Amino acid sequence: MTSRNLLVELLVEELPPKSLKQLGNSFAELLAAGLKVQGLVTEETHVTPYASPRRLAVHMTHVAAQAADQAVAQKLMPVAVGLDTQGQATPPLLKKLESLGADASVVPQLKRVMEDKTETLFLDRTVKGALLTDGLQKALQEAIHQLPIPKVMTYQLADGWQSVNFVRPAHALVALHGAEIVPVNILGLQAGRETQGHRFEAKINPIVLHNADSYVQQLATEGAVIASFSERRAEIVRQLTAAAVQENLVAIDDDALLDEVTALVEHPNVLVGKFAPEFLQVPQECLILTMKANQKYFPLLDVHEKLANKFLLVSNIRPTDPAQVIAGNERVVRSRLADAKFFFDQDRKKTLASRVPELNKVIYHNKLGTQGLRMHFVRAIARMIGQQLGDNVLADQAYEAATLAKADLLTDMVGEFPELQGIMGRYYAQYEGLDDDIAFAIEDHYKPRFAGDELPRNPVGICVALADKLETLVDMFGIGEIPTGDKDPFALRRHALGVIRILIEKSLPLELDALIGEVADVIDNQDIKNQWADDWVDNRRKSGEKTEFVDAAHRRIPKESREQLLTFIYERLAGSLREQSYTAHEVDAVLSLNPQNLSDIPKRLAAVRAFSALPEAASLAAANKRVGNILKKTEDSINTEVNTGLLQESAEQALYQALTDLSSKTNEAFSAGNYTTSLQMLAALKSPVDIFFDHVMVNVEDDSLRNNRLALLAQLHKLMNQVADLSKLAA
Repeated sequence: MTSRNLLVELLVEELPPKSLKQLGNSFAELLAAGLKVQGLVTEETHVTPYASPRRLAVHMTHVAAQAADQAVAQKLMPVAVGLDTQGQATPPLLKKLESLGADASVVPQLKRVMEDKTETLFLDRTVKGALLTDGLQKALQEAIHQLPIPKVMTYQLADGWQSVNFVRPAHALVALHGAEIVPVNILGLQAGRETQGHRFEAKINPIVLHNADSYVQQLATEGAVIASFSERRAEIVRQLTAAAVQENLVAIDDDALLDEVTALVEHPNVLVGKFAPEFLQVPQECLILTMKANQKYFPLLDVHEKLANKFLLVSNIRPTDPAQVIAGNERVVRSRLADAKFFFDQDRKKTLASRVPELNKVIYHNKLGTQGLRMHFVRAIARMIGQQLGDNVLADQAYEAATLAKADLLTDMVGEFPELQGIMGRYYAQYEGLDDDIAFAIEDHYKPRFAGDELPRNPVGICVALADKLETLVDMFGIGEIPTGDKDPFALRRHALGVIRILIEKSLPLELDALIGEVADVIDNQDIKNQWADDWVDNRRKSGEKTEFVDAAHRRIPKESREQLLTFIYERLAGSLREQSYTAHEVDAVLSLNPQNLSDIPKRLAAVRAFSALPEAASLAAANKRVGNILKKTEDSINTEVNTGLLQESAEQALYQALTDLSSKTNEAFSAGNYTTSLQMLAALKSPVDIFFDHVMVNVEDDSLRNNRLALLAQLHKLMNQVADLSKLAA
């Protein structure tokens, strides 16, 4: 069959920039997959996606004009239906064969195959391979239908009667197999060989493509377009780096912004702009976010990572004199930065403390009341954690920081840029002269915001971050807002992972179960809720407003929700550990014991890994599993006290002696946190345990002997499973 390279391009109006990269890759993958199913491409086919603001395209090598014929076994019908008692074809079988282009002459060649206890007839036949025209038409329709379009547009075709749905109105379709047009159609467009170049800088419009392989070169030379998303992105990076080096500065690193800008231009041209130095008095996070979010500029930083009063812009045109382009962008950014400066100046006219009462106007959840009520809980929890981790000084600092932590939600700057919550609170706290421990805790209490984010930098921030996340988790679980499937509207999985990371990476001596219980007790504390409710009702009545959230002050946290939350956190912990370097067996062995001090878990995992490397490990793990199964089957409660007078067999006497000799040493190592040493000492038990099971019957008829041997096994089980459940390591 003839094999040539294939090009398909859909020319459209400007595509949504944040989805262009995904749309381009998906279009290529879906189209290639559709052709592969029909046998028109092979494993050798190389697929290259192209995506620019006005086009989705794909180039594929080694595409056949027609797929190879295929020998298939066509399922017909059960033998009992297709053949009569004399083995002759029945009317239903003849009708089926006729639909397949066959007749009664093929009946003797039909195969009989048993399928689910039913004998079925099959016809071996050759199916003609799909033609590229038909195959591409089908693949194109399926690809368009399956594209991950964020929001579909409905628009009218040129005939004025028909309407179609697509991400943006489409204007042209190219389909070239080598130099030949493949006569397919989609979205009311008939395939041809003409496309458009750059709106303003194309040398030739329309561009008549010679063949599938001339696409990139013709778009570049005739149309002033870099068709490849990745090549265009690389060119922007090259120009950004060169321009920044020229200014002795560094362009800010932001992959998402780079992808978005790549999706906005076809012919990138990086220029340098500047703004008045007076704007640098505004926190640089505000200026950076303003330039990135509103204008898609790349701010420039000096060697100390301080913002300079210069920025890089990526233009889509290359004028001889770029001065007017630069000046226009500088005028726009000046007004944007002026807005930021105005917000900053206005916000500083009120203290954070003066904004705290206004938190009662911010609805947190319709079942949980306002941020004002939540603040009362969080600061009480923060004080409690501060007392446990430090002293009264830390507790008081945590209380103050938690009181002010959400106040910046009411500032103009955070109202304009929600991403700056916490950050602006820190700046305003420092402006007011508050202690840096308090100021940084206000910023850090949101951390970690995402996977890999840094943790709070000081003890005050740790207390408030834990309090904020735990209050959210306990309160949300208390009203049944539990994540299901991929739905997690309140980011509870992220909050749980944040709690886990803080407890482990900061080595905090806090027990998880007790901590959740204490948080729930704070939320259930009626004195705290009464204090809030009194203030809330008084303030609302004075202003003539409704008091609908008073009921939120009377809820209690159900006991079962605490247990659900504990399970939820351990599940998140298990998933997180498995994504690291630990095996499922290692993780299960440690977490099966539900260790309450999460900061111990890395040491426990390391100990389990070291134990697993011992030659005695497999045998001891199997024995531990056997012991566990024996103890589970025992209906009566087991007394762990062993009566030495009832140890009749030498094997059970030897095991008891080994346990006696070993227990004090392993317990001492365990108490000191030397988990690896504690587990490695267990190697000495292999021989006495093996001999015990070879020579001693546990479940004998004599009750006293049986119970004594069960007590011995219970001691063994307890000693072996202090660090982890070693039975989980058994194959």
